[in-house]
Amino acid sequence: MSTTHVAPPADAGAGVYLSGRPSRTLADSEVLAPQMRRRRAFTLVLLTLLVPGSAQLVAGHRGLGRVGLRAWLGVVGLVVALGLLFLADRSLAISLVGRGWVLGVVEYLLIGFAALWAVLFVDAWRLGRPGSLVIRARRTLTAVTAALLVVTSGSLVYAASSVGAGKDALGSLFSGAAAADAVNGRYNVLLLGADTGKDRVGTRPDSIQVVSIDARTGAPVTFGFARDTENINFRPGSTMARLMPQGWNCGDQCLLNGLYTWGQDHAAMFPPGTADPGLVATREAVEALSGLKIQYYVMVDLNGFKKMVDAVGGLDVTVRYRTPIGGGTSPIVGWIEPGRQHLDGYHALWYARSRQGSTNYERMARQRCVLTAMVGQLDPQTVLLRFQKIASASSGLIRTDLPQSELGRFADLAMKARSQKIHSVNFVPPLMKPWDYDPSVITSTVSRTIAASEKTAKKHTGTVKAKAAPATPKASTTGRATTAPKAQPGTAVQDPAKAAGNAAEDDLSSVCSAAS
Repeated sequence: MSTTHVAPPADAGAGVYLSGRPSRTLADSEVLAPQMRRRRAFTLVLLTLLVPGSAQLVAGHRGLGRVGLRAWLGVVGLVVALGLLFLADRSLAISLVGRGWVLGVVEYLLIGFAALWAVLFVDAWRLGRPGSLVIRARRTLTAVTAALLVVTSGSLVYAASSVGAGKDALGSLFSGAAAADAVNGRYNVLLLGADTGKDRVGTRPDSIQVVSIDARTGAPVTFGFARDTENINFRPGSTMARLMPQGWNCGDQCLLNGLYTWGQDHAAMFPPGTADPGLVATREAVEALSGLKIQYYVMVDLNGFKKMVDAVGGLDVTVRYRTPIGGGTSPIVGWIEPGRQHLDGYHALWYARSRQGSTNYERMARQRCVLTAMVGQLDPQTVLLRFQKIASASSGLIRTDLPQSELGRFADLAMKARSQKIHSVNFVPPLMKPWDYDPSVITSTVSRTIAASEKTAKKHTGTVKAKAAPATPKASTTGRATTAPKAQPGTAVQDPAKAAGNAAEDDLSSVCSAAS
């Protein structure tokens, strides 16, 4: 018996026939009604959006579909694994994604998947047979496909670029030095605000603080030291004790912030291999004053700080007293008025640095306000949306000896610190006179403040917010009025306590606050 071969019909298009029957494929959409063809075409594109590769699997291009689907499942698996790791060990997860080689791998994976997703969209559009659609549906399909391609692949390319920028920033910022252990359960970090500029000789830290962090709870304590602190005697056995056995004691010519320049100018006197003699001198002076062992330092260039403020979109600060822009050797060109202000980089820098009509202690408070505002307002959404600008602005802005391997630990502690009450002490009048003081007052105050912070952290396991600054200045110890005088045109308004030469911690809190 002979086998009869049935010829395919003339309108079968590109259908493949096996054993006299058409193959089961959706390739020939021409056999469908116009409404079904349109629905099928848009469905293939939307499937590519939801599950890359699925359109190819149902439409006949299975080789490419398998590649796309496997890549998609791999990405989902990695995200889920990282999420579970973050829940199990947040510090380890942050440390992992903070490694340069990991970020490099992620960058190339994002670029590769962006290219693959773009190919899948174009192929899904082709499988939808746009030539078989009416012209209006064809144009709509093409526009939808192009838009989804830009949103998906374009977003992945942007993400890859941000990851690359982060990798470069982390590589230039953090060192590869060995990690230091906590001392008495705490990490102590020296925070310096470097006031450099064309009109200044050398680097003089304008803001000097120690941030002491509980290694378990993240509870922070900050200690501010006046830059004009005198009469510093170094710890026995330290480098500076060998170089200055009589201490840094020569009156107004030997101030705390002058040690950095002295160290740079006398680098040859320091042990061979000392990378930053000025930092060694300043660190050992603050260790002698506070009685704390400092493991790491962070130096922020206040001139570069304005780039960072602009990168994050500005800062919201509640200003208590009229602050001039300019003054001293330059004319006053404007004012930062009292009230809630949104400061760009230029005005934030002037607010932190302005000297006209103010004391060093008020400037310390303003600088602390600006830094607090930066920390409080630098939320994950801002970092995500402005990551490339932030990474670019950080170049040359920050110097630190914090090892990259410790990034996860300190990021985890920083997240814990956001829910902890911040204990803060500034060593200024009336607590002490920076030019005439008993060193034991500082060390005993440091010990008591840390003990109080640890006690508070044990009692409060939930979210505890720092006490907000009062709406109006508190009464000073001089008994002057508590009402702030009204600003007059062209004049700076002075804190009643500051006008009397008094800058107690309570008075400093009335200078400004980070707006909530």
